[in-house]
Amino acid sequence: MKRRGIQHHLDGLLALLLFGVFTVCVLSVLLTGARAYRRLTVRDQASYSRRTCAQYIATRVRQADCLGGVTVEPFGGAAALAFTEDGFTTRVYWHDGYLMELYAGEDAELSPEDGERIMEAESLSLSLRRGLLTVDVTGDSGQPDRLFLLLRSGRGAVS
Repeated sequence: MKRRGIQHHLDGLLALLLFGVFTVCVLSVLLTGARAYRRLTVRDQASYSRRTCAQYIATRVRQADCLGGVTVEPFGGAAALAFTEDGFTTRVYWHDGYLMELYAGEDAELSPEDGERIMEAESLSLSLRRGLLTVDVTGDSGQPDRLFLLLRSGRGAVS
């Protein structure tokens, strides 16, 4: 009779021990998955920031690419992409840690502070030679991107 009572206690203890091992295994798998997910999220966010800045500039250039529609001109002590259409100019430039955009009439006297912040960026460098636009942009991720865009119009103007 006593033996049977001891056996029930051992069975209960064994079941509790097995449940504890299972719990530890589940928690370790969950923690490993959470760490992997965090690493992937950080990597993807940096990649998104980096690509978004470059893609924004490429899209703006492609939208305005017509004969004389895309120029590189000085604006606020740095170079700016200028897209001119129907008497209005859109300038894309870097100012104070941000990629900025300013839409105004061609003759408007505005300063770089007047533009809209598009996204954070560390730097922007532009050059246009013989229809080849070279854009060096460093987004907030700190990794530089270089774009080479051949203007379909075949020519761009440098002011």
